[in-house]
Amino acid sequence: MTEEIKNPIEKLMGLLFRAHPWHGVAIGKDAPAVVTTYIEVVPSDTIKYELDKTTGLLKVDRPQKFSNVCPSLYGFIPRTLCATRVGDFCAEKIGRAGIAGDGDPLDICVLTEKTIPRGDILLQTIPIGGLRMIDKNEADDKIIAVMLDDAVYGGWREISDCPASLIDRLKHYFLTYKQPPGLAEHKTEITHVYDRREAYEVIRRSQEDYRAKFGDPESILAAALLG
Repeated sequence: MTEEIKNPIEKLMGLLFRAHPWHGVAIGKDAPAVVTTYIEVVPSDTIKYELDKTTGLLKVDRPQKFSNVCPSLYGFIPRTLCATRVGDFCAEKIGRAGIAGDGDPLDICVLTEKTIPRGDILLQTIPIGGLRMIDKNEADDKIIAVMLDDAVYGGWREISDCPASLIDRLKHYFLTYKQPPGLAEHKTEITHVYDRREAYEVIRRSQEDYRAKFGDPESILAAALLG
């Protein structure tokens, strides 16, 4: 589809409707180096919010029952999906067969020195690495990124720029946030902390998984409107 057709359609839809955060927001022309990110949860939240995939509205998933507090902004990258390609990459890296994607958009943790009081917002982020997390037999990667132009973290480009103590906080949160007190065995596991290069590959594969399932939203919309 040509830009001459696409741009008027995007403009019209933007004037008439709010974009669905997963399907209606572009990842950005500079992806995977810079990606648009939708934030669901901020560190001050005592409620676990999550996107309702059908309506595109932010919904209450559950109250946080325990003392775990997410140490970063947390959300997902639009127009991504963790499915076959993401699962295969995870299986290759850990040397274990039978790993599938979790069927959700790709999760992302965003580091910033600013206090952002609420979710349901978009911002631009720079991926620097990620956590290879597995929940049962599903790949549930967490990309780690910094907010674009952040005064403190904005200059980081590699996971090695991030202090080990901060990585440990992120790992502890994701290993324990679903775990009730007294339960010794983790429900999830984190096998690797990986670098920017691998984060880029996970993002690319999640884009391919998305297109394989949903196609290109602008092309589908144009075909529907123009017949």
